[in-house]
Amino acid sequence: MTIPLAYNLRNLVVRKTTTIMTALGIALTVAVLLSILALVNGLKATLETSSDPLHVIVLRKGAESELTSIFERPQFQDLKFKPGIAAGRDGQPLVSLEVISVISLPNIDGNNANVTLRGMSPAGLEMRHVKIAKGTWFKPGLRQVVAGKSVADRYPDAALGKKIRFGRGDWQIVGVFDAARGSQDSEVWGDVNEMAADLNRPDTLSSATVQATDPVAAQALLNDINNDQKLELHAVSEKEYYDQQTAQAAPIEYTGIFVALIMAVGSAFAAMNTMYAMVARRAREIGTLRVLGFSRFSILSSFFVEAVLLSALGGLLGCLLVMPLNGLTTAVGNANFSELAFDFRVTPRIMMVGIFFAVALGSAGGFFPAYSAARKEILTALREV
Repeated sequence: MTIPLAYNLRNLVVRKTTTIMTALGIALTVAVLLSILALVNGLKATLETSSDPLHVIVLRKGAESELTSIFERPQFQDLKFKPGIAAGRDGQPLVSLEVISVISLPNIDGNNANVTLRGMSPAGLEMRHVKIAKGTWFKPGLRQVVAGKSVADRYPDAALGKKIRFGRGDWQIVGVFDAARGSQDSEVWGDVNEMAADLNRPDTLSSATVQATDPVAAQALLNDINNDQKLELHAVSEKEYYDQQTAQAAPIEYTGIFVALIMAVGSAFAAMNTMYAMVARRAREIGTLRVLGFSRFSILSSFFVEAVLLSALGGLLGCLLVMPLNGLTTAVGNANFSELAFDFRVTPRIMMVGIFFAVALGSAGGFFPAYSAARKEILTALREV
C-alpha cells in the first residue's frame, strides 16, 4: 500500500517555515550555478553568431590572434587570386585586407576599457552580415568610422555624431551598425587605408578575411593557403577562430561549477538535517502509519518523495532568482585584448539543468533520513514525543 502524495504536500504546507528556509538554501545554490551557465551560454552564443562557415581568416604563421599578426600587402596580392574565392557585386574577389588595433575609452561604469578598431576594405563590409542601425556607413578615404551597437551603448564617447581620437587625429562616428549581438557589435570599423596610415602601418597590416564559394571550396582554400610555402600564412575557418576565443570562458565556467558544487554539499547537508529533524518530530506519525499497515518501503518512498518535492521547489525558486539576469549585458576580455560585450542567456535548457541539479541535491540529502524513518520500530516510534 502506497502513502498518498497529498500527505507529503500537506506536510510541506503545514511546516511552511522549515519548507521555505530549506528551499531558499537550495535555491541560492541553484542560482549560483545557473548564473554561471547563463554567462557562459551568452558568450558562446555571441561568438557562434559572429562566424560564417564560408569565411576564412588568414594570419601570419605563428600568430594566435589578429592583433598579434603582421600581414604584408604583397602577400595580399598573391592571396586574393587563389581558386575558390567568391566574387563580390563588383566582380572582384571577396577578400578584405584588414588592420586591427585597440583604443581605450571610458565606459558607462566610469572605467576605461579597450575597444577593437578594425580597418577594412569595401569587400569586408559586403561579406559581413550586419546592417546599419543609425546614420550611414563610413566612406573610403575619409576619417569616418562606424561603431557596433554594443560599443555605442556602453561607451558614451562612441555615440553617433561624436568624435574619437586615435592615431593622428579625430575620427567622426557617422553610423551605428547592428550585428545581431555578434562579437562585431563590440568593434569600431573604418577604411583600412586611412586607418593603416593613421596608425603608421601603411604596409604591415593585421589579417585578411576571405569568403569562399561553398563549404568544399572553403576547406580546399584552407589547405591551399596553409600548404603554400611562399605565402608563409596560416588560415583558419572563422568558426574555428571564434571557437578558440570561446575557450577563455572555460576558467569562468569551471570556477563557477566548483563554487556551486561546494555550496551543493552544504545544501545537501542542510536538506539532510531538515529531513532528520522532520523524522524526529514525526515519530508518532511514522508509528501510526505502520500500525495502519503501510510497509517500511512505503514510508521510505514517502519521505524520499517529500525531500525531492522540497528540492524541486528550491530549484524553481533558483530559476526565478536568476531570471532577472536574462538579457543583462556584461563584457569580458578577448584575444585582441579588448572588451567583448555579450548578454546573459537563461534558456529553458539551463533552467531544466538547475531543477535537475536541485532534485539531485534533494535525493542525496533525503535518502538517509527517509531510510532512518523506514527503520523505526512501531512501538519505539509511538513512544517518542
